[in-house]
Amino acid sequence: MTDQLRIAIVDDHPMVAEGIQSILESYDDVNVVGTLTTGRAIIDALDTLQPDVILMDLNMPDIGGLSATEIVLERRPGTRVVILSMHDSPEYISSALSHGAMGYILKDVPTDEIKLAIDTVMGGKRYLCTGAQGSLTPKDGGAREALTGREQTILLQLAQGSSNKEVALTLDISVRTVETHRKNIKRKLGISSTAGLTRYALEHGVLQGTGVDL
Repeated sequence: MTDQLRIAIVDDHPMVAEGIQSILESYDDVNVVGTLTTGRAIIDALDTLQPDVILMDLNMPDIGGLSATEIVLERRPGTRVVILSMHDSPEYISSALSHGAMGYILKDVPTDEIKLAIDTVMGGKRYLCTGAQGSLTPKDGGAREALTGREQTILLQLAQGSSNKEVALTLDISVRTVETHRKNIKRKLGISSTAGLTRYALEHGVLQGTGVDL
């Protein structure tokens, strides 16, 4: 079947990964292209596996699920990442979504819900399992979406006067990726200009100790 979904499972607990693989392989439209145990492993295997969806454990040795998600999406922006976790706290869920994950499911969800999550994110929609939905309170109208670690790094570089190309060279990413991050930073902070980004960085201590002045 040529239109099978390519799924990669990343979890440092082999029994969990094997259990999910067994579930997914019962569906005709799913092809589990790999089961890996670390964030570094999926990053290194991205070009080989070319997954449509990655089921990513949150807590792993080496590179954790959040950092791995961010790097995966920089290298293959079309990939959908669904976080697998035992944690249902709002902090974990919000952080996962702010790092670019399209879905968040708890490891004890019914087996058919894993497939539902995959189908939902492949349709371009965000999926939160029932337990995760219940722990998230509606955002305050004036609340700002948190910047990811990578976005904070790029904000610092931009506020110091670096161009998109200079940031790309420093972080070893493409100029297009920097531009995407820049747009996301401005959207999240509600800022439309580079001067505004610099002012924000100064006011929130991002530039402390760098010697940069506005």
